[in-house]
Amino acid sequence: MATAAPTQELPLFYNALEPLNSGQHASMKIRRIEKAPTIGATHAVPVTVDEFALLQRHYPIVFSVGPEPVPLALMGLSEGTNVFLDENGIPKDPATYIPAYMRRYPFLLARLRPDSDELSLCFDPTSGAVGDFEDGEPLFNGTEPSDATKAILQFCEQFETAGQRTAAFLQELKKSDLLMDGEVAIQPEGSDQPFVYRGFRMVDEEKLRELRGDELRKMNQSGLLALIYAHLFSLSQIREVFSRQVQQGKGPIPAPQRVPAEA
Repeated sequence: MATAAPTQELPLFYNALEPLNSGQHASMKIRRIEKAPTIGATHAVPVTVDEFALLQRHYPIVFSVGPEPVPLALMGLSEGTNVFLDENGIPKDPATYIPAYMRRYPFLLARLRPDSDELSLCFDPTSGAVGDFEDGEPLFNGTEPSDATKAILQFCEQFETAGQRTAAFLQELKKSDLLMDGEVAIQPEGSDQPFVYRGFRMVDEEKLRELRGDELRKMNQSGLLALIYAHLFSLSQIREVFSRQVQQGKGPIPAPQRVPAEA
């Protein structure tokens, strides 16, 4: 369901990046994005370990294939299919948890110079969220960031910190060699053959059970074990996503089915 981690120069959803500054954007405002068809057609979204407890209630959490796997929330089982958002990228159910990666858009912290570790708040100027609008919240009060901009910056900083914790979690999984190629077979009532989904990675439960007691104790104390089980419990949501696709007329797709990741 996810064949690769992001490889494009710009992150998923972003068409361009522009540093936010009071010189160019002093009079601009931010408003809600009304139409985001790319987001509405995205089936796999990067997530952080800080979100696992909430995500597992709604989405399957899997890992991308490749040398540097990343955790992904599956919002659909087929490329271009999202059963939780409409064609404009708006949640169909307001109670559904939306991954932080989506909520962060069109902003992010980016390194503008390769020789510097300093991160700057940037935004995607093609998003339609930032501009000289009559409505919306100001980005600056004079030359100082507005409360809205401060809140955006804080959210992006928290996301970066969560990303670091997520990278550390993945390193531990790789170190323990716990990831395996995943496969899920779903056979709806009345179907002669199961629909098989592959192209993602998951934790190998057999290897997890075979870990030494001291390793498991260390994982438990660090919180790693709880994250692993959140991932494993979330896999039961794959059948729920499959059912949603059928109900919405977006599936099923003849097996075997590989689902390439856009994330």
